[in-house]
Amino acid sequence: MEAIYRTLLELAESSRSAVLGTIIRQEGPTPRELGTQCVILEDGAMVGTIGGGLLEAQAIEASKEVFDTRLPKRLYFSLTGKDVAETDMLCGGQVEVFLEPLFPASKETASIFREVHETLKKGACGLMATLIDPEAWTHAVPPKRFLTARGHHHGTLPGGQGISDTLERQMNTFIKSRRTALLAMENDEGKPCQILVESITAPSTLVVFGAGHVSQQIVPLARRVAFHVTVIDDREAFADETHFPDADSVLCRPFEDIMEQLNIDESSYLVIVTRGHIHDKTVLAQSLKTTARYIGMIGSRRKRDIIYEKLLEEGFSREDLERVHSPVGIDIGAQTPEEIAVSIVAQLIQVRAGGLKWPVQNPKHPKGE
Repeated sequence: MEAIYRTLLELAESSRSAVLGTIIRQEGPTPRELGTQCVILEDGAMVGTIGGGLLEAQAIEASKEVFDTRLPKRLYFSLTGKDVAETDMLCGGQVEVFLEPLFPASKETASIFREVHETLKKGACGLMATLIDPEAWTHAVPPKRFLTARGHHHGTLPGGQGISDTLERQMNTFIKSRRTALLAMENDEGKPCQILVESITAPSTLVVFGAGHVSQQIVPLARRVAFHVTVIDDREAFADETHFPDADSVLCRPFEDIMEQLNIDESSYLVIVTRGHIHDKTVLAQSLKTTARYIGMIGSRRKRDIIYEKLLEEGFSREDLERVHSPVGIDIGAQTPEEIAVSIVAQLIQVRAGGLKWPVQNPKHPKGE
């Protein structure tokens, strides 16, 4: 998401035209999910991907008409049968892509993308609403409005004040879903229309406590799947930025009272992979006092149970401890640091996608560092 909107801002500020392609419908297995986007340039070059192969080739071809007419186009594609014969895209699903023209004539368009860029940069969130009905695109200004969580609006939805009000009331629901949705609504005149609503959310915050071998494998994987990663260790030799080139920040701090120095909220993910029981317990006790969405701790069941008993003696409840994913990660039989990192990041993705509502204990016993 960040790369797409950064590209759109750069194009708008340099007065270059583009076509934004968004998957607005998806049925069955497809290469990419609902809401996936790409930017198509006038020379056919593409930033991002909506699935590759014949799907993208047809999107690029169809974008030529969008550049010429300056009107949007909906492209339907079936990933089965003759549509994909002699290709490697036999997924079996159906995809609909919305191709919208974005031209630099309007300063308002650039201001929308600038606000989205700044919102993501600040770690904030909002909603992008786009009218996809062709008649709404007959004016110079694209029918788009960006609504921030702070109540600010940027852009224009012709005849859509009621729609904006509805989206603002339901903003928290949309943002928590982190999804794109195609909604059937009514405009201010009571006429039916379709609105593409995109949840604009900054990358999830992941804090990794401990800078050992497993951490070095977690960070690049997490960064590639849109986590903003901070690594913390109390040893200067380990909290070395050269060991974590993909991390957004690397801090050398004592683990005691570390949470007071961090901005942890319900969108935060905490992974505890320190070098020993004492430090794990120190960090876990503080983590349980936060509203973090995910708390994971590495180690065997025996290690975990020892730490849990001590925390129960200190006043934590069984309900508190049920928040913790420990042993951490999805059970894939992981043994090496690389494999353990895969299992942990897979679980982070699962929780972020809403596919895991409570910890599922991993029967494997990856050892702490």
